[in-house]
Amino acid sequence: MTYGDGPAERAAARGLLGRLGARRPLAPAWEAAFLGVPRHAFLPETVWLGEGLTPCSRADAPEAWLRAAYTDAPVVTQVDDGADPGPDGERWASSSASAPEIVLRMLDLLALEGGERVVEVGTGTGWNAGLLAHRLGSSLVTSVEVDAALAARARANLASVGVEPRVVTGDGAALAPDGVDRLVATCSVRRVPGRWIGGVVPGGVVLTPWESPWLCFGLLRLSVGLDGSASGPFLPHAAFMLMRGQRTDLRIFRDVVRDAHVPEESTTTLPPSDVTGEDWSAGFAIGLLLPDVWWARHHDPGVPGVRSRLWVATTDAASWAAVDDVGAADGTFTVWEHGPRRLWREVEDAYRWWVAAGRPGPGDFGMTVTSDGRHTVWLEHPGRTVPRRA
Repeated sequence: MTYGDGPAERAAARGLLGRLGARRPLAPAWEAAFLGVPRHAFLPETVWLGEGLTPCSRADAPEAWLRAAYTDAPVVTQVDDGADPGPDGERWASSSASAPEIVLRMLDLLALEGGERVVEVGTGTGWNAGLLAHRLGSSLVTSVEVDAALAARARANLASVGVEPRVVTGDGAALAPDGVDRLVATCSVRRVPGRWIGGVVPGGVVLTPWESPWLCFGLLRLSVGLDGSASGPFLPHAAFMLMRGQRTDLRIFRDVVRDAHVPEESTTTLPPSDVTGEDWSAGFAIGLLLPDVWWARHHDPGVPGVRSRLWVATTDAASWAAVDDVGAADGTFTVWEHGPRRLWREVEDAYRWWVAAGRPGPGDFGMTVTSDGRHTVWLEHPGRTVPRRA
């Protein structure tokens, strides 16, 4: 093999496999794939670690590099869409190798029995496609990657371990598969392309990470029905990078708020932390009900008397709200709103709906998607639809 399959690599791979299996039993087929398609063979010579995205070179720090390969955590494999940020430039993660636990959990959710035709959207390093090809055979797996450089590297990575699924360079959002049994995305989406649904056979599965502008969290597992629609539940505990074609690069002072804006003032008793804090159930529900609304927080906004400010805005930058914590003794917060929509009122209404519904978690919600792209969110069962803003 050309990928450095030595004693240290084998020991690291078996160690991680043992830790994963202790937490959640793995099917023998996926254990064999994990060992036959080793993760380190798919990582570039330099990866980026930690919140600061510190470069880690295999040549300069081989032990740290191998430790990153076999820790159950994501590893950033590309920054800035492949552009060189320079020594002082801003780095942001644009591609990564997902944490092994979530990779194996998603593969298990595909419920493969053998013989299925699978399309993957988001090749990345190629590791996920390699695991699928080891399990099913290379001829049954096609993977689509929008980044030509990543696609070329993935092909080389796959060939180095002896599996060669078809890797196509193209936009996964525009993909129109034809009669496949499974479609799995390794990037999150805010809308499921209707073409994906139309290209999967009845009884097939579409599995994708999910996010809203409000919160990046969760998986969506859809089963395709005889009528051409697909329906299924959300599942918690996953966060992936957003599909490139669905990104929104928005900043409050660059794109939204203008000096000429004259906002309306009011007050609220709903603490901003209730909708943006550690209770991800509330944030997930708000993201479903208000699919075009996002937020940003300024902990020290530089405004006299204001401890922190929560900004809320629409993805078209037409409406915004600011909620100020001024330390009021009566527990109220000052609200400023501008634009055709009163966004903080919408957030309050969504939050109150969630409370009245019994504070459901992500796993209590589901979605139905039609082949023409219509999305319907439901709670507990498809007959109980959620009042989602179009």
